[in-house]
Amino acid sequence: MDGDLFPGLSSENQVDGKVLQTFQKSFVQVQDILDQNRLLINEINQNHESKIPDNLTRNVGLIKELNNNIRRVVDLYADLSSNFTRSMEPSSEGESSGILKTNGKANSKRIRSG
Repeated sequence: MDGDLFPGLSSENQVDGKVLQTFQKSFVQVQDILDQNRLLINEINQNHESKIPDNLTRNVGLIKELNNNIRRVVDLYADLSSNFTRSMEPSSEGESSGILKTNGKANSKRIRSG
């Protein structure tokens, strides 16, 4: 399963492709924003080190953009968390909502963060 987003899932487990696509899309968006933030931080540092007044003034806008990007990342992770939680909730038919199943039974084990 080289290149899989979730390599720990075996063929025994059935994973809803739509949910995985949503997760993958969110992770790609987050990574794009983080890459942009890296560039912004580099530019902010260069402007700061230059001590040129125009560059320092430009940093105000760059820092605002960086802060907005951080808010977007937080929102994306909050949405991811919410979507994951919903995907693990049982449907009205008493089954898992189709996300993680092993041997035809819903996996009700909760994952605890450390």
